[in-house]
Amino acid sequence: MLRFAELDALRRQRGRSALLLITDRCPVGCAHCSVDSRPDGPRVTDHALFAEIVEGLCADEALRVVGVSGGEPFVERRALAHAARRIHASGKALVPYTSGYWGAGGDPPGWIRSVLRLSACVVLGVDAHHPSPRAAVAAAARAVAAEGAWLVAQVLDDPAQIEAARDLLSGALGEGWRDLAEIHPVPPLPYGRARGLFPEVRRVPGARLGRCAIAHTPTVRYDGRISACCDENVIMGAGPPDLHRAARDRDGVRRALADLAADPFLAVLGSLGTEALTALPRYRDLAEREFSGICGICRHMLRRAAGERDTLLHALALLSPPGEADPPG
Repeated sequence: MLRFAELDALRRQRGRSALLLITDRCPVGCAHCSVDSRPDGPRVTDHALFAEIVEGLCADEALRVVGVSGGEPFVERRALAHAARRIHASGKALVPYTSGYWGAGGDPPGWIRSVLRLSACVVLGVDAHHPSPRAAVAAAARAVAAEGAWLVAQVLDDPAQIEAARDLLSGALGEGWRDLAEIHPVPPLPYGRARGLFPEVRRVPGARLGRCAIAHTPTVRYDGRISACCDENVIMGAGPPDLHRAARDRDGVRRALADLAADPFLAVLGSLGTEALTALPRYRDLAEREFSGICGICRHMLRRAAGERDTLLHALALLSPPGEADPPG
């Protein structure tokens, strides 16, 4: 089992985690979703390439955990079943992120139970904006617990929704649900379909934006696009070139992951954060400039850097805050 605190700690260490995005397709269409996956979205068509991508992740000795997401990963039976078997066999922790729509029938099919059985943790969306029937989500929660995976019930950070999540878990798993699951509140993000649902977050001076929570967890897409970002637009190829890599085989995946793990800007953004970055002469004027989020200042900095070497930035990248593991060598 892998609890959220352990998962989050690994995601904040360079080279220790990656997110495998196996589809842009999702049958649910949650209004609050920060991406815009649809029932007819793109999906895996080149399974030979997908197998190479999975093998590249499995062969990376530094990786400890591989999240699997989309879209909704459970719409991709062939790809998900293959990835789950190989990732688990390689000794890495498998963490699917799902809406739990597959619980609608009450008892999920054997292939889904096999994936759950191979998972160290399953992150299940349970918030009020979820259009799946409550009974389906509860059945999915029971299936996760029955197969021995730790359940992280992810919900928007709202007192009423958190209380509703407690009621759902108590009803699905009984009064001892805390021995099987935990609730993880997340802030609403005004991106993707949720752009018009939630207001933009308040603007904050650049130096106070902190660390990027996923700068050390690259997204590896099923078609070989690899990005140091979870933003859907970046994953699809937009944004600064420095955020992008590409791979066509297992060795290419390993090289891309190693390259991102060694990138000095990402190293500082994910560890020391914007306070350290805006102390550098190149970015000092951004310390008091206000941004609506860390994505805005990140892209601004990368456009300004334009691939030039910054000796001070490289020196900062060698520093690790207390509790962070050394970068993989």
